[in-house]
Amino acid sequence: MKIFIDGKYHAGRDAKISVFDHGFLYGDGVFEGIRAYNGRLFKLREHLDRLFCSAKAILLTIPMTAPDLLKATVGACRANKIRDGYVRLIVTRGLGTLGLDPRRCKRPSIIIIADHIQLYPAELYQRGMDIVTVPTIRNLPGAVNPAIKSLNYLNNILAKIEANNAGVEEAVMLNAAGFVAECTGDNLFIVKDRRLITPPLSAGALYGITRRSVIELAEAAGVKTLEANLTRYDLFNADECFITGTAAEIVPVVKIDGRVIGTGAPGLLTRRLVADYHALTRSTGEPI
Repeated sequence: MKIFIDGKYHAGRDAKISVFDHGFLYGDGVFEGIRAYNGRLFKLREHLDRLFCSAKAILLTIPMTAPDLLKATVGACRANKIRDGYVRLIVTRGLGTLGLDPRRCKRPSIIIIADHIQLYPAELYQRGMDIVTVPTIRNLPGAVNPAIKSLNYLNNILAKIEANNAGVEEAVMLNAAGFVAECTGDNLFIVKDRRLITPPLSAGALYGITRRSVIELAEAAGVKTLEANLTRYDLFNADECFITGTAAEIVPVVKIDGRVIGTGAPGLLTRRLVADYHALTRSTGEPI
């Protein structure tokens, strides 16, 4: 494996950053996860747009232009002979001191890892997933805004630990008002009365690229979609439920907090969106 770090490639075992990098010391940085399908990087430009937006929000200047970063990301896939895989694109604040002050970091670092990923067991995509609601609430927009895809994922990790302790793979996170925000690493959708509903971004949901793709696919199929505040009651009484994310893709949810969702099996609309999404990923994207 060849890892891109600041313009040079390193063997995986030799790819290192300084212990004084503020990405390591403080989670000070941003990242994107990008999927490659059939020799194409899916929604690469959208991922780069979101990366630059996250960086702007934390006053982090990415030391490459978007076109150059696009070329570097494609190049990392070529260097690792990736046709179907996963890219982790990271920008850290860079080498600094033990103090918090980001002004001590003279130059941000860019790291690109092109590899493979399988987030959930394959059988969950067929039979559906059980999830639970956890006590850890989603970060407030006025604190660490969930719209920023930062290296500080401790909020999500705490919720993931609670999911693990409950014996499930994923968890629903609520916001401070008690409305559904998202899952620990994925956006969440329900189907109710033939309508596709997802929490608004203002509820604490990430600006999900897969989320946006699913909404567009549903609208193209004539399905009414809307963003609305959802409570656990709404989840329990949904006709269908699924989660979305770049690494996860689309995963049906069949039980939440012990309540069976719909028939207890992946629903018709969920299955159609999975098929449409797979067709889209296999036919579009930036060529590698």
